[in-house]
Amino acid sequence: MKYISFLFTFILFMGCSDTSSYRKSLKEVRKSRPNIILCMADDLGWGDPGFNGNQVIVTPQLDDMASRGFVFDRFYASSPVCSPTRASCLTGRHPYRYGIFGANEGHLPDQEITLAELLRAQGYRTGHFGKWHLGTLTQDIIDSNRGGRDQGEHYAPPWEHGFDVCFSTEAKVPTYDPMITPVGWMGNTDPSKPFGTFYWDEKGDIVKENLEGDDSRIIMDRAIPFIETAAQQGTPFFAVIWFHAPHLPVLADSLKQLMYYGFSDEERHYYGCITAMDEQMGRLRKTIRDLGIYEQTMIWFTSDNGPEGPEQNKDRPGSAGPFKGRKRSLYEGGVRVPGILEWPAFIKAPGHTDVPCSTLDYLPTILEVLGIGLESSRPLDGMNILPVIFGVQERRNEPIYFESKRQLAIMYDRFKLYSKDLGASFELYDVLQDGEEQHDLAAEEPEVVQNMSELLMQWKASCKSSLEGNDYSD
Repeated sequence: MKYISFLFTFILFMGCSDTSSYRKSLKEVRKSRPNIILCMADDLGWGDPGFNGNQVIVTPQLDDMASRGFVFDRFYASSPVCSPTRASCLTGRHPYRYGIFGANEGHLPDQEITLAELLRAQGYRTGHFGKWHLGTLTQDIIDSNRGGRDQGEHYAPPWEHGFDVCFSTEAKVPTYDPMITPVGWMGNTDPSKPFGTFYWDEKGDIVKENLEGDDSRIIMDRAIPFIETAAQQGTPFFAVIWFHAPHLPVLADSLKQLMYYGFSDEERHYYGCITAMDEQMGRLRKTIRDLGIYEQTMIWFTSDNGPEGPEQNKDRPGSAGPFKGRKRSLYEGGVRVPGILEWPAFIKAPGHTDVPCSTLDYLPTILEVLGIGLESSRPLDGMNILPVIFGVQERRNEPIYFESKRQLAIMYDRFKLYSKDLGASFELYDVLQDGEEQHDLAAEEPEVVQNMSELLMQWKASCKSSLEGNDYSD
């Protein structure tokens, strides 16, 4: 998709660094065929991990990843809620193009091309572990939010979208003892009441073993054997590890709670749950070191959206850092999320960028790493960010577009245009200088508002065309 406007003045592919060195590195990257792991927390706020300044929650593994790898200071979920962001990770396309408008809405269509399908065609072994949330996993029994209730209308399990091995749930589960409804959750008083969401394998069978205790550990218990098998076979792999932590109902074991003695019950569970997830990130990193594949493995980590709950609500202790808004909001606090890439073979010294990057960028970046194309004319909404990671690009050369319910937004490096009412009115923020979005510049910069709003409406028209099925002719 091409855009002609004043915003081209923002398009800078920086030749100030050694672009010949970048091209040389790119050749080496393509020879390496790295293993690829996409890790994602659920409702983790930008301000929750230590590497973003949290002084309370213990996250030594994420902090160590940040100290060795590449940190995206402005990393964005494509949506302020979970299902759409997950779709963007796998397709590189905004979910409004194919009907995933919110949590438990729509499903991943068969016609969409996923990273798992593309990588499997390149000889990668593919696995999905944890929360799927892109469609139902059964047409036969009642499961989770929608499974077995809709006559298969939204049946779209991961094993039909390119994944060889699966340990997947349709939607949320408790973060401790995931098969059991917590006492007090939705008024429950029965300590043995089933939660009603199952883990499913790639055969479409319910998994019944090893489902007690911390849910992040339960997920990693399945991801690690998958990785070990691929490594032993000398096969490159693509693993999607989507934790449920720290989504409600959020629970931590007694030892993790004890680490946060003196805090409220809600805080102890929330903080302990994140620390438990961090431990499993450490277990993952140790495994790939022990297998001798640490150097040639890319580990990405992010969150699907900002923290749950209204601001200043102690029942929802997640932190959006200094940013306005939380989950469900297109203000920064709802979509700016933690972002790290650890890739020792090519990120040999710690680095970071304030170039805005997005979950939409995973697919085009990974395709660039492998030197393969999409072989489709359908529009992508993400961009290849390898030049950003390798330090030869200092500005984003494609906008990031957002839509969620009645909210719209568009962002380049400096300006972010936001609408709460589908474009009836606009707010404009200089997010480089005012990340907290306190000073609305719309009245002072009418030309910027005009140009950015025109681009936004062009993009909406493109999404409408996609939703009508016009991308699938090829």
